[in-house]
Amino acid sequence: MKFVIWLSLLFFTFPSFSQNNNSAYEAQRKKINALLQERSAKFGKYDESLTQRTGIFGLKTKKDMQRSINILTEIAETDNAIFKELKILLDYKDFEKNQVQGEFSESKERLSGYMKTIKKLQQENDRLKEELAVIEKQRSKFLNTLIGLIIILIISGIMLLVRKK
Repeated sequence: MKFVIWLSLLFFTFPSFSQNNNSAYEAQRKKINALLQERSAKFGKYDESLTQRTGIFGLKTKKDMQRSINILTEIAETDNAIFKELKILLDYKDFEKNQVQGEFSESKERLSGYMKTIKKLQQENDRLKEELAVIEKQRSKFLNTLIGLIIILIISGIMLLVRKK
C-alpha cells in the first residue's frame, strides 16, 4: 500500500504534469492512474487472501498460500507495467523539454540575427546621416558661390549698362 501512496505522491507533486493539456500526455496519465487503481485493488485481494484459512481447524492450506502467491505475482506484474508506463511518460516529458529547448535556441538565434540586422541598419543610417550632412555643406557652399556669381554678374551688367549710357 505504501508503494501506491509513494507513486501517487511522486506522480502528483510535479506541477508540470498537472498543467500540461496535451492529449497524448493526458491519455498516458489516465493509463497510469488506471494501473495504480488496479494495483490497489489487487493489494486489497492479497490482504484478504492472507486472512483466508480454509483448512481444518482454521489453518492455511497450500491452495490458500498459492492464491496469495499468485496475487503477489499479479501485483509485481502490475508494478512492472506501471514502471513501463511511467518511463514512457517521463520519456515524453524529456522529448517535450528538448523540443522547448530547441525552440528556445532557435528563437534566441533568430533574435540575435534580428539584433545584428538592426545594428547594421543603425550603422548604415548613421553613415547616411553623415553623408547627408557633408552633401548639405557642399550644396550650401555651391549655392553661396552661385549666388555670389549671380550678384557679381548683375553688378557687372549694371556697371556695363551705366558705362554705356
